[in-house]
Amino acid sequence: MGCASSIHISDRVVYHSGKESEDSHSPQQTNTTQHQGNPASGLPIKPPCCKVREPTFITFFTETQEQNVCVFIQFKVVLQKASFAYGKESEDSHSPQQTNTTSIKEILPRDYPKTPVLQEEGKGSAWAGNAIFTALEQSQEAIEITSEDQVIQYVNPAYESIMGYQRGELIGKEIIEVPKSEKNKPDLLETINSCIRKGKEWQGIYYAKKKNGDSIQQNVKITPVIGQGGKIRHYVSINWPLHDNNKSDKSTERVQAESQTDIQSSKHKDRRKGSLDVRSTTSRGSDGSSQRRHSSMARIHSMTIEAPITKVINIINAAQESSPMPVAEALDRVLEILRTTELYSPQLGTKDEDPHTNDLVGGLMMDGLRRLSGNEYILATKQPHHVLSHLTTPLSLNDIPPRIAQTMENEDSWDFDIVNLEAATMKRPLTYLGMKIFSRFGVCEFLNCPEATLRSWLQVIEANYHSSNSYHNSSHAADVLHATAYFLGKERVKQSLDPIDEVAALIAATVHDVDHPGRTNSFLCNAGSELAILYNDTAVLESHHAALAFQITTRDDKCNIFKNIERNEYRTLRQAIIDMVLATEMTKHFEHVNKFVNSINKPLAALEENGGNNDEESVKSVLTSPENRILVKRMLIKCADISNPCRPQELCIEWAGRISEEYFAQTDEEKRQGLPVVMPVFDRNTCSIPKSQISFIDYFITDMFDAWDAFADLPNLMQHLDNNFKYWKGLDEKKLHSLRPPPE
Repeated sequence: MGCASSIHISDRVVYHSGKESEDSHSPQQTNTTQHQGNPASGLPIKPPCCKVREPTFITFFTETQEQNVCVFIQFKVVLQKASFAYGKESEDSHSPQQTNTTSIKEILPRDYPKTPVLQEEGKGSAWAGNAIFTALEQSQEAIEITSEDQVIQYVNPAYESIMGYQRGELIGKEIIEVPKSEKNKPDLLETINSCIRKGKEWQGIYYAKKKNGDSIQQNVKITPVIGQGGKIRHYVSINWPLHDNNKSDKSTERVQAESQTDIQSSKHKDRRKGSLDVRSTTSRGSDGSSQRRHSSMARIHSMTIEAPITKVINIINAAQESSPMPVAEALDRVLEILRTTELYSPQLGTKDEDPHTNDLVGGLMMDGLRRLSGNEYILATKQPHHVLSHLTTPLSLNDIPPRIAQTMENEDSWDFDIVNLEAATMKRPLTYLGMKIFSRFGVCEFLNCPEATLRSWLQVIEANYHSSNSYHNSSHAADVLHATAYFLGKERVKQSLDPIDEVAALIAATVHDVDHPGRTNSFLCNAGSELAILYNDTAVLESHHAALAFQITTRDDKCNIFKNIERNEYRTLRQAIIDMVLATEMTKHFEHVNKFVNSINKPLAALEENGGNNDEESVKSVLTSPENRILVKRMLIKCADISNPCRPQELCIEWAGRISEEYFAQTDEEKRQGLPVVMPVFDRNTCSIPKSQISFIDYFITDMFDAWDAFADLPNLMQHLDNNFKYWKGLDEKKLHSLRPPPE
């Protein structure tokens, strides 16, 4: 592998092979300034010959006239289109006996402003050459140069300090002789070599092994140096150790591939500023390409306030200007994607895909087609919202009838049967289960409200669920509350959330579908319902559920569970409840799942797979950051809301039948009223329930619960999911459309 232990931050480097200068015998050569050789550079010095000649000296110089060789900013070197060249050999007419002298030809651009001092022939060249190697020697980045056959030719002091080797131990060795770290993925070296041997740069995360045997993670960039004839002459490599301040130090195979983008982004602005400053002072007569790059850098830094996506697009635009055509075209496609509004939601395929999936997506993830004129939908079952005065006096938790109490004995188990509780409570499971779960989590103590107030609140909320709905009724709310409480009991979730988050999650689960009409958002938008008009066809039901819950709660002090909490705490709690209820809207399904995976699961996997639980602070920072706590709560309630396929098989079948019946009823009404049929496959005469369940699991459930299981550790749920999927698959293979196989 060529120079894989270090990183190079230059632009593309071009190598010009050294040769005897045609003017080596010119009289001008006698005017060159002589300097002692620099042993610290590690460069060989020619022994004296019969005729004393100066040794060949490798220097770095700017390929294009508008660029300086390097910028020494904050003790960091940035090489800009540097190239290797052999200095011309010349005789020293003044000191023929001196053998350790070096003649350095002019390496600055021809248009570099020359002062009278620099115009003294030879001095400017020598000073520039010394400055370049001083920068290399003083650079805090480890720099390594190898030959085309990967023999080490130069390492700088920073490399020695970081890796623990002395220069003499490495120069002349083949790179394969240097010990390698076992932490890299097996095919990484092959990937690097296949890239750089084609003359392409490689950048990424690489573990190098220090002399003492320790592994060190580095951000590495390797640049092939192309010589005459297009042949690779050298490899230049520079590295930055990532150290402890980079929390991806224990990154996995995924992070090795992904982290280079993050590192480049985090450092892009500083590096580009340095490049821009140099150009402004040294490239007065630059060519068109330089002017375009200058313009690009100016665009990047011109905005004092800009969104992150604007920064990304500006950086890509700048990169396009110096990229080959295939890369530029690929970046055009990237920009197209970035300019779309839904970056986290997958694009649907063609119409010949599974119609069940298409209908589910259309019915659950779209806000509906444009309304047809004259179609006004008023809920047939619409009634005034229930208030406390219409309700019977609630019971105390200690006064719950024995039969109901016995049914709730195992409410902390995932296999708890909510349907049995529904029957035992005469379709009032939410009040009873809510009283027990809220008591277990100390909600009354947190809210500083009497138990009677909580009981009244649960009862009035349940009264505003529609028992006439086959699916979206208070039994579904109780089921989601149960799942929420179960998830809150998982260790990883407890590490992430605060008590206020737990209370918000339980309340949000309780109210998340209150006053649901048994119709989808798409239906309400197509029908021109009052709610759709009120909420502008956007998250219609979810907005209604959240708003009505607070209206009901604050309307009467007897059921106002928020009455006694401090104002700021109430605002925080209210915001969390609303955010969780809105997260149940399916149009944002993939956005929530993908953000959860990228912001939480991947960083945790990177920390755990390579470091176990030793880095507790790093794990804690991922789990408890305010942004990630929001993502955890959203994911929690989403999984609780559509967890039916992960329930025991009998419960899964029961819920599948209920949701299918509700969709059948919607299709019937759409046909009656002449509305667009949102989900045509849910026609009670032709629908295959097994196919619809398979599509729902494939499209919405599997990936989401894989991610949630990776976070919360839910093997029992995943086993149920696998069993249920096989059950539906078996029915479908037998061409059965019903919930259960026919009796034998």
